[in-house]
Amino acid sequence: MKSLLAYPAYPDTFWSFRHALRFVSKKACFPPLGLLTVAAMLPADWDKRLVDMNVRPLRDEDIEWADCVFLSAMAVQKASAQEVVRRCNKLGRRVVAGGPLFTTAHEEVSGVDHLVLGEAEVTLPLFLADFAAGCPKPVYASSERPELDRTPTPMWSLVNMNHYATMNVQYSRGCPFDCEFCDIIFLNGHRPRTKSREQMLGELDSLYAHGWRGSVFVVDDNFIGNKKKLKEETLPAIGEWGKARNYPFTYYTEASINLADDEDLMQLMAAAGFSKVFVGIETPNEDSLNECNKLQNSGRDLADSVKIIQNHGFEVQGGFIVGFDNDPASIFKSQINFIQKTGIVTAMVGLLNAPPGSKLYQRLKKENRIVSDFSGDNTDCSMNFVPKMDPERLVSGYKQILTTIYAPKQYYRRVLTFLKEYKPPRLRWLPLFRPYHITAFIKSMWVLGVLDRGRTQFWKLLAVSLVRHPHMLPLSISLACFGWHFRKVAEKVAASVGPADLSGAAVPVPHD
Repeated sequence: MKSLLAYPAYPDTFWSFRHALRFVSKKACFPPLGLLTVAAMLPADWDKRLVDMNVRPLRDEDIEWADCVFLSAMAVQKASAQEVVRRCNKLGRRVVAGGPLFTTAHEEVSGVDHLVLGEAEVTLPLFLADFAAGCPKPVYASSERPELDRTPTPMWSLVNMNHYATMNVQYSRGCPFDCEFCDIIFLNGHRPRTKSREQMLGELDSLYAHGWRGSVFVVDDNFIGNKKKLKEETLPAIGEWGKARNYPFTYYTEASINLADDEDLMQLMAAAGFSKVFVGIETPNEDSLNECNKLQNSGRDLADSVKIIQNHGFEVQGGFIVGFDNDPASIFKSQINFIQKTGIVTAMVGLLNAPPGSKLYQRLKKENRIVSDFSGDNTDCSMNFVPKMDPERLVSGYKQILTTIYAPKQYYRRVLTFLKEYKPPRLRWLPLFRPYHITAFIKSMWVLGVLDRGRTQFWKLLAVSLVRHPHMLPLSISLACFGWHFRKVAEKVAASVGPADLSGAAVPVPHD
């Protein structure tokens, strides 16, 4: 059996880092971890090929080679996924699809022969058994939450690691919190399920054996969902593993803001080699936090929590949202002030959307406020529901946030604010040197230091870094390259058609 695993293309979004990748001559940020894991679940005697459309185009001969095409996608990849299905249908190849897009909104993509929904550890074996017997069904679904001891090590041999800026692993699924706008509980459950110490070290061994050295993204819904196991077992093991190999990897992950409350946990993460953490800040407005049930963020000084995490050696990347029912007219200025004050360099600000499966979607559907499909891209100025704030004001204010925080002056100032607070434990956890870093340095000097309109601020950043933080100069240059990408995305958002194509703008807005 010849099986093609196809991963659809991402549009140019905040997290694509498309413009920044050009500095380091990489084609994509991460390989498709889900499909690589699925590949390891397929029968050993099947021929397997993987095409990541973010690395190279999918060709007709790729599809024609296969007996069966396995497809996985997130919501933001929907258009590309539909095109893959259409081409497979045209060429007469069977399509098997799963992953977040199909689990939450499979009715939005037509032409799939077999839907394998939910978690693959449960539903894929059922499909494979029926397929071997010659009687595969159209849909396989289950709400079971399997333990992760059934999850194999991804099949890294299917990708060329040189194409990617970062590798990725998964330690856990699920989140103990219950934010209204999040679909994680629907997809992965409320109870954090974790891999064993042996599994995690086995996956790190596999990456190491395949020649990877550098950054590793731990893609968990909330890495610190099970603090006890992390502190007693997982983090000490990762730390010892890294020490024995002269620290070949640096790690970053996603965690909730209550990380700032646990001194021991932060110290263990830093000692294991973690240097960055994405935190869902969402909003400095307390009423909006309570509205969306972001209780872990409410009732605390968010800026102080961010500072504590930075002081323990982590770059805090932040997620922010505007469009809550309780957002006041001043929310846009408040978001800008908070982001600048805290030195959150990578600040992903999006318009609120309601993913299918989330409690927000269910509530808004009851209120007759859902008006369109979910795009999955919260920086494309779309909303799939009717907001309470005037749509024109909301989109205008949102664009104001992006164009302000990613303007060169504000962005580089934010980098310097961050560097004042950032206290990494040791230089060994700065990004590992590679030959392409020289190329990236030369490109950045030319693009950011000569061609860019923010070149004055760029040189000021380098000068201040050399004088006050000389050991952080590579980090400063790296953040400047990221800023180039963010600025390009912000410019695209600012130029996009706004309120006129905000779904539901003409629909009466409900009031309390």
